[in-house]
Amino acid sequence: MTKQTIISEEATPALPVFAHATISGKTVYVSGSVGCDKEFKLQGDIKGQTKAALENMAKILKSAGTDVNNIVKVNIFLSNLKEDFAPMNEVYAEFFPKHPHSRTCVGVAVLPLGAAIELECIAELP
Repeated sequence: MTKQTIISEEATPALPVFAHATISGKTVYVSGSVGCDKEFKLQGDIKGQTKAALENMAKILKSAGTDVNNIVKVNIFLSNLKEDFAPMNEVYAEFFPKHPHSRTCVGVAVLPLGAAIELECIAELP
């Protein structure tokens, strides 16, 4: 089995200890994305951070040769599950209007950069 490392020039820079994504076979494993810009500045409240994290994930998928329509699983981590679950879902529903994939959402104590959200996904190549 061969694996391919993906680094996207369009996405928020990956830290030196991991890649944006790894392709193994026909499966793309996308590393976690928080809702920040290329200078690592968080993008507002939970809605702004959710939008930025989803857009970043889409850029990584594009660099890997696939897109959000080929996602099979998303994992979401929220630092304030009680307060942020509903507003996160509002943005998420706009990004994925038909929810064609599996999803998990869990509450965590702390996220990188003090972010409100981090998400990762698994997708297939077309």
